[in-house]
Amino acid sequence: MLQFIMKTFNIEKGDNVMGRAKLSKTEKVRNLFAKGGSVSWKSLRNTFDLTSPAAMVGKLRNEGMMIYENRTSAGVSYRVGTPSKAVIAAGQAALFGKQGYAA
Repeated sequence: MLQFIMKTFNIEKGDNVMGRAKLSKTEKVRNLFAKGGSVSWKSLRNTFDLTSPAAMVGKLRNEGMMIYENRTSAGVSYRVGTPSKAVIAAGQAALFGKQGYAA
């Protein structure tokens, strides 16, 4: 029976089919931000071996994540938040221009 299944799915005896696909660094950082806490610049640099954590944050911002930067005397940290009404209005104005409504 086992040989029939192996022949059907074209599996060799030494093949290992188990396991998960590796996540990219971008996906790992995205998952970390999805948890909702603040992430320090140092933890991004050391944990994920990023040369430039700011470049990764910029990449995620370009993908649509609303990442805010907090600068303190302890260092830089990032967090994901919801955009304010002013940010949404500025984005709509940039896309559609100012729209006047005639009464």
